[in-house]
Amino acid sequence: MTIAELAEDRVVEGVYAVKTKRKLRTKSGASYLALELVDATGRIEARVWKDVELLDGRFGEGDAVRVLGRVEKFRDRLQLDVRTLEAADVDPSSLTPAIRRDAEQLAGFLDFLVAEISHPALSGTVQGALGDLDLAAYPATPDDHHSYSGGLLEHTVGVATLCRETSQLHPRLRPDLLLAAALLHDVGRTVELSRGPSFAVTDEGRLLGHVHLGLRLIEEHARGLTRSQLAELLHCVAVHHDARGARTAEAAVLYHANQLDAVAATRRTEAA
Repeated sequence: MTIAELAEDRVVEGVYAVKTKRKLRTKSGASYLALELVDATGRIEARVWKDVELLDGRFGEGDAVRVLGRVEKFRDRLQLDVRTLEAADVDPSSLTPAIRRDAEQLAGFLDFLVAEISHPALSGTVQGALGDLDLAAYPATPDDHHSYSGGLLEHTVGVATLCRETSQLHPRLRPDLLLAAALLHDVGRTVELSRGPSFAVTDEGRLLGHVHLGLRLIEEHARGLTRSQLAELLHCVAVHHDARGARTAEAAVLYHANQLDAVAATRRTEAA
């Protein structure tokens, strides 16, 4: 049974990937396991209250497990009370929540956007920084917007498209700078996060964060840019979460495009 099919007060059996695993204690001192389970359709919190020591040794974070349990509601959210579980002979990456859009079409449009940059040095820098990175293997964020495999590709294309369209509406903007910054604004996520199903934060990600890591990647692959051009590109990426920090029009546009794509991806559709 998939996570999307789970309903309250049902006994279920299914195969899921363990996104997170924590061993905690109740107020009385008893051990329990707090899990987040995922599959291609979604995610759910799960708890192991009994046989904790026995079951704890059967799996680790990132593994695929076959679970038998009962679905309950806790604080208005579904939660799985695990009765038993065991390792499953399934590739955990196949259980990662994924984009609903066609990844190949998105990848093709990403290539189109990269080819739209006419400035040779900016184009070379973008191509070098993106290199052979598989944006379809990562989320844009681990737990917020586009938080599924392929989310980074989808979000990058979305933000870059908004920036491209905006530069066509406002000719005073520098389109090559803006598009290059949009395509690279979250490239640091590929270093900050590991691959699915856990998308765990790496040591570098925990200590430096995706913005700093992205700036470092851009500097490593900068080709032919003057110091001023590189500084403007780095500035756009550095402040894409900081509206007040934007010192150029391109940086301000990137900030708002990033916010717009993130909000549009998470806001529930209201009935007309």
